[in-house]
Amino acid sequence: MPDILNKPARVLVVEDDQTLSGVLKYNLSKEGYLVLSAVDGAQALEVARTENPDIILLDIMMPKLNGLEVCRILRKESNIPILMLTAKSEEVDRVVGLELGADDYMSKPFGVHELMARVKAMLRRCQMNQTDNTKAEANSIILRTGNIEIDELRHTISVNDKFIEFTPREFELMAFLIRNRGRVFRREQLLDKVWGYDYAGDTRTVDVHISWLRQKIENNPQKPTRLVTIRGVGYKFEE
Repeated sequence: MPDILNKPARVLVVEDDQTLSGVLKYNLSKEGYLVLSAVDGAQALEVARTENPDIILLDIMMPKLNGLEVCRILRKESNIPILMLTAKSEEVDRVVGLELGADDYMSKPFGVHELMARVKAMLRRCQMNQTDNTKAEANSIILRTGNIEIDELRHTISVNDKFIEFTPREFELMAFLIRNRGRVFRREQLLDKVWGYDYAGDTRTVDVHISWLRQKIENNPQKPTRLVTIRGVGYKFEE
């Protein structure tokens, strides 16, 4: 993403449809981004590892390695923001993609303007996180509530003194809700505060992340007592 020298953000487009890839590369370049590209999963991994992009637009259906497998491998190696591109019929794949650590998804066909807004917001959010991490190095922040402890400097969460694996987005959502425990947030508010953009479409992204968080912190995920649903409103973290 742009640094203090105002270098352009590097966007990796992983798409085997030449027409769509061309449209994406044209519009991203027009916005001032440096565009990298890959046409299959294996090439995507190679480019991601050698070029270190700031964000990845990752199609699910690709030759050699599909997008889900690429996402799983990359998430073990880095926290590069990943925006999955899916067909409308791939509902299960979208959920799995989020589970594997994708930051967001868009269903095809999508509007170019919305995609550009998502990319910009994700990069801005990443920059904000980098700034927060720099501040945290000077002031290590530990959040504690009941049996849960979050170390924002080390990016770790422990439950009952045992470290639990969380995706980067799960960590951000968990930390945000605990910092604001007791307060109810609509799904749209959580998308704005945690994902970093005003999202007028499908809010199931939040529901999926809440569900996975419950699996990790609740004694009975089917009857949550910490991550509580306020019917007709949204979610809150209960002290």
